[in-house]
Amino acid sequence: MKLRLLTILCILLAFVACREDHISDDPSLRITFSKDTISFDTVFTDIGSATLRVMVYNKNANALRINKVWLDDGLYFKVNVDGESDLSRAAGLEIRGGDSLFVFIKVNINPLNQNTPVLISDRLHFSVNGKTQSVVLEAVGQDVHLIKSARRLTRKDQYTFESDKPYLIYDTLIIKDKLVLNTGAHLYFHNGAVLINYGSATSKGTLDKPVILQGDRIDQLFDSVPYSYVAGTWGGVYLLDEKAASAKTYTFDYTEILSANVGLYCYSEKTENLPLLQLTNSRIHNHAVYGLVAQDMNVQAVNCEISNAAAYCVYLSGGKHRFIHSTIAAYFNSTNVRIQNTPREDVAAVYINNLSKSIAHTDASFVNCIVTGIRSNNLVVATPLPHYYTSEIANNYLKADSLTIAAAHNNVYWQKTDTMPVFRNTYYKYKEYVYYDFRLDSLSPARGIADSATAASYPTDRFGHPRVASNADAGCYQYEPY
Repeated sequence: MKLRLLTILCILLAFVACREDHISDDPSLRITFSKDTISFDTVFTDIGSATLRVMVYNKNANALRINKVWLDDGLYFKVNVDGESDLSRAAGLEIRGGDSLFVFIKVNINPLNQNTPVLISDRLHFSVNGKTQSVVLEAVGQDVHLIKSARRLTRKDQYTFESDKPYLIYDTLIIKDKLVLNTGAHLYFHNGAVLINYGSATSKGTLDKPVILQGDRIDQLFDSVPYSYVAGTWGGVYLLDEKAASAKTYTFDYTEILSANVGLYCYSEKTENLPLLQLTNSRIHNHAVYGLVAQDMNVQAVNCEISNAAAYCVYLSGGKHRFIHSTIAAYFNSTNVRIQNTPREDVAAVYINNLSKSIAHTDASFVNCIVTGIRSNNLVVATPLPHYYTSEIANNYLKADSLTIAAAHNNVYWQKTDTMPVFRNTYYKYKEYVYYDFRLDSLSPARGIADSATAASYPTDRFGHPRVASNADAGCYQYEPY
């Protein structure tokens, strides 16, 4: 009896196998694709793209033969079908019943000789049993100013970035003297690339045409997660003041520095005649180590958002610093997808170092600001004698230990019992397409607490919305209904 059952089972298995291996020529049978359209994000000319994948499925019981594979144009897109990059040799490929094969696609676009982006498209066709089925391929090509050297290092005496078309900085770029970023300039940095400036620097963004510095991966890490959300995709911006140099002024207005290792690192070798960084209406966001570092450098920051760094969002050591109507929010890695480093638990959002004798005296004031984050203490004033620290810290919303310094007054402190949200959103959910948003919630405890005299001197927020001086909100964003 057992022998008979075993024989029947073997016959059935052989029958099924034969059905799957039988190549059908039925024209009604079709293959299916994981996607009908493959879309690449902006592709820089002469650089090439990442590789995208599409699956070809045979959901029928019988095998099917692909008689022909071809592209309409074939100028820009490179296709590999089941390991075969020569499409003429892909003819005759078989897909067993219930099986699939991989198709990998890249795009490389030659210079287009125009400044605006251009849509490039093609179609990938599969002929099966006399029927043609197709996948649409499309990409946006963009010419760039390419800054690249065989030595992995480019030096310029001075340089002006314009807005005619983007710049791709492939390696380390050193500017010895004058650096200018004109209105609307857009700089993309390759992995590890750094911008170092030893001279003066001016960034002339506007509300409508900001200056933007970011990594060059502008495709998707995976569906719904763009690489622009991944911290540490490039090195950062370094402003270095040498000892022999005269005092400089660095001016950054409406400038966004995004997703580097360090956003803006400012360092002077001097302890007197310090350079000045004027940072207005700008955003330093999503950095794998620090947001803003200033050592022996005077800083004036107005209407700025400095947010999400694995270590300090703001580190101040030596110099006179004044932060007005700025939002410093440390919610790095508040996400349900691991695209960021694990934040350090032992660091605050803002650290003021007034302990070292080898640096200039540190004088840092915060007025009408927000300093908060996922940690319990986000503002540390490291000074030997807190009662003699005279920098004003007033009319701020602080998630921090109560300050004992003499000039701390009229601040609103977060309490463990507080349930009111400060911001619209402090986390990232990739499936819901929800990203951090540090504009104020309607119930935010930072609303209406700003010093009116100070607010009157800064009548608009970072987005140009008017402030009502008598009832202004703390931070760089005045509340707007949404």
